[in-house]
Amino acid sequence: MEETQTKRAIHRIGVLTSGGDAPGMNAAVRAVVRTAVGRGIECVGIRRGWNGLINSDFIHMDAGSVSHIIDKGGTMLYTARSEEFMEEAGRARALATCKLLGLDGIVAVGGDGTFRGALALSRQAAQSGQALQVVGIPATIDNDIGCSHYTIGFDTACNTAIECIDKLRDTMQSHERCSVVEVMGRHAGYLALYVGISVGATAVLIPEREVDFEQDIAEKIRRARLSGTTHYMVVVAEGAGSAVEIGKRIHQEIGIDPRVTVLGHIQRGGSPSARDRETASRMGYHAVMALTEGRGNRVIAIRDGQIADLEMEEALSMTKSFEMDRYEVLEALSRSGPGQM
Repeated sequence: MEETQTKRAIHRIGVLTSGGDAPGMNAAVRAVVRTAVGRGIECVGIRRGWNGLINSDFIHMDAGSVSHIIDKGGTMLYTARSEEFMEEAGRARALATCKLLGLDGIVAVGGDGTFRGALALSRQAAQSGQALQVVGIPATIDNDIGCSHYTIGFDTACNTAIECIDKLRDTMQSHERCSVVEVMGRHAGYLALYVGISVGATAVLIPEREVDFEQDIAEKIRRARLSGTTHYMVVVAEGAGSAVEIGKRIHQEIGIDPRVTVLGHIQRGGSPSARDRETASRMGYHAVMALTEGRGNRVIAIRDGQIADLEMEEALSMTKSFEMDRYEVLEALSRSGPGQM
């Protein structure tokens, strides 16, 4: 149940990025700082996530300090994971920093773990009589946050993977080879499926669907070969298995020699796309507005293409159903015919 929020004047807020970095985090930080400053609110940048709050690692921020970062990947505030923050004693040290700096609220950019930490901090503050409201902004290339249909960084990561695979396909076609590419996504297949459809993959393996090697890979390659295709692309989500092992099995059972590529952390970097810059900017603006309007302990999410302001505990309890209709699209488009891909 949503807690009643008491509206109080906001004079100074902190902003931090936590967890895995995602393209667009800088755009979100920029939006938070400029929205706050424009309303007469001071802004403090907390470096290295919750660790920075524990260790008083911060910088004063103004409109000028966030100039020329909207097009930069990564995060200017750095990011880190903090085991100490998971303990009550660690959060007590973080609250001491908040009290020292006079922070009325914190905007935390990250994923579910970041939001759980923010909520725990806010509750511990309330128990000690310290007023501190938090707002979360979802940012992860995995797009696996249950409360938000879209997360900052996903579009850029997809575009990076597509660009890499398009280049791999050029040499694959030249040598008439099979390429097996592993993309990120942790335990979710959103990235793999979007990329697979976009590059015209022969097969895509995702953790949301049990892999049948014979039907999902071997038979698709055979049908493609019978239709005249001599090059094949298999996209593997990291949560669905090892691309290296898939490549070995293709060699053993089909007799072709695949080339395996694990894209890895290259997908996290690069200049954010227009979608990620614009989404991050809107989310940053609405995060500050939530604080100024007395609505703390919130997550700013995207629901059906629109900005949604959700109570944080409710947001953390939400799950996201995987859109298997996209897999059906992939299946229909990958049925081999002349000119596959």
